[in-house]
Amino acid sequence: MRIAIMGSGGVGGYYGGLLAKAGQEVTFIARGAHLQAIRDKGLHVKSVHGDFTVSPVKATDRPGEIGAVDLVLVATKTYHTEEAAQAIKPLIGDNTVVISLQNGIDAAERIGSAVGMERMLGGATWLSAAIEAPGRIGQYSQFRRIALGELDGRITPRAQAVASAFATTPAVVELVPNIRQMLWTKFVFISAISALGGLTRVSMGEYRHVPEAREVLAQAMAEVAAVAQACGVALDADIVAKTLSFIDAAAPDMRPSMQRDLEAGRMSELESLIGVVVRLGRERGVPTPVMRLAYALLKPAHLKAHI
Repeated sequence: MRIAIMGSGGVGGYYGGLLAKAGQEVTFIARGAHLQAIRDKGLHVKSVHGDFTVSPVKATDRPGEIGAVDLVLVATKTYHTEEAAQAIKPLIGDNTVVISLQNGIDAAERIGSAVGMERMLGGATWLSAAIEAPGRIGQYSQFRRIALGELDGRITPRAQAVASAFATTPAVVELVPNIRQMLWTKFVFISAISALGGLTRVSMGEYRHVPEAREVLAQAMAEVAAVAQACGVALDADIVAKTLSFIDAAAPDMRPSMQRDLEAGRMSELESLIGVVVRLGRERGVPTPVMRLAYALLKPAHLKAHI
């Protein structure tokens, strides 16, 4: 399968590396020093599942050089979504499929508004990874899971083909009929730990068993689940308990990407991970006191980094 990776950071670099290592025809879209390092020395992945290098590597900062592909995997930060959606237009052919593995719950619609919703599959991933240095990706989580599916719930040949391509890698891949529910299920997790991690500035293992912090974490999850319900997406009744169990089993040194960005003074995905909960809650009459407080307290640093 001809695959283009739009955004070759932690998520895109890691999954793109796995796909290339498995024999798929992968082109990475990157820029700056990261692009140059990939071109010169290949893509190096340092992973808890075993290190590997992909070399030689096809990489460019000009999507128009690639031509039409079978699959575009969008993995940029959410604040670059509209820019990425415009940039991938030269990659779109008659049968091209586009999947976002970005954080948040509205990426498919934002990208689809530029390339056509008929191109979009829904996708979600559970992964902790980041660029450690130009040309080098660090992957830290025991979990490396992808769920994908048609947004209308059908199981189609194109969705099966994409799932089969990912199945050539050692990642856990699921083709599901309820991808919107899966996206919100993940969002309960990533939104809440981004809020708690951003506020505490300590690792997950340092706050998850502190009773006061755990209570706030659970409340944040409950608020996100209530917003999902108000948006017409029913989650499991025990979603908070299940998500807490998942957090308890995760590596204790885990920090979500938004927290790492805030700690480093970089631009963050505050709007897509926390601000959207506050906005949707307000629009639908759902109280979100914990998430509102997190948004208010984290926004000054977020704005400072965006100057």
